[in-house]
Amino acid sequence: MSLKIKPSADRVVVEAAAAEEKTASGIIIPDTAKEKPQKGTVVAVGPGKYADLSGVLIPMAYKVGDEVLYGKYAGTEITVDGKEYLIMRESDIFAVI
Repeated sequence: MSLKIKPSADRVVVEAAAAEEKTASGIIIPDTAKEKPQKGTVVAVGPGKYADLSGVLIPMAYKVGDEVLYGKYAGTEITVDGKEYLIMRESDIFAVI
């Protein structure tokens, strides 16, 4: 999962999970009705953010390989080597699953 970009400060790069193709009952979902997934895998992390008052580096809470949940409209979509990723702030991530 090596990525050629290195996010800055408190940003992470996430590869979104694939959208669901079928419902639990087996109905196929058309492309126009598929919802944007809200989970994915962290593929790159920045070094962390410096505290405003003390100037101390606050390390990142997430690491490469973590499966995370994030907000529906979180992040910015980017394309690297033909693959789509989301780049977002650490605070946009809600939980590790």
